Amino acid sequence: MQMLNLIEDKELVRRYLQGEEKAFEILLERNKQKVYNYVYMMVKDRDLTEDVFQDTFIKVVNTLKAGKYNEEGKFLPWVLRIAHNLVIDHFRKASKMPLAGRSNLGDGDEYDVFRTVNLTDMNIEDELVLEQIHDDVRQLVALLPDEQREVVKMRHYMGMSFKDIAETTNVSINTALGRMRYALINLRKMIAERDIMLTSY
Repeated sequence: MQMLNLIEDKELVRRYLQGEEKAFEILLERNKQKVYNYVYMMVKDRDLTEDVFQDTFIKVVNTLKAGKYNEEGKFLPWVLRIAHNLVIDHFRKASKMPLAGRSNLGDGDEYDVFRTVNLTDMNIEDELVLEQIHDDVRQLVALLPDEQREVVKMRHYMGMSFKDIAETTNVSINTALGRMRYALINLRKMIAERDIMLTSY
């Protein structure tokens, strides 16, 4: 078990397909939190996140056992793409758009990158000002076009590389970078138009 922890995902997949069940346990343990966070970021609902999470790994297992996994791609972006498609399918069936970015993004948003600043040395007033800044930024991100908002969240909420973002959303790295660039341009424009102060000084 200890040795399996040191093996890369691609090799673990190969071993699982050869009948080594422990290999999949390691894959699941290694990637489950990122997949869960990614789904929750999109749907903002714990119960639905649990459902999609379970469905994602059921589909992962079925696809692996059917021999349809493309070994050229990385395991995590492939799993995230499956999760992404399942979320889209859910909202299509429910005939409504995803809640992420359309509701108050502060509600229960534990994975908010804008809350990662260390508040240890701040007094209450500083904290309140910083909270207001975070709220302003989240509201602006919510106004971005869907594709731009998605890249911003993957990059900043999930800490994903542009390569992983590109693989997960099925676009080129240049397209992912372009969407981020336009998102930042739009954010700056909205900040200027609304005369928002993103500083506590």
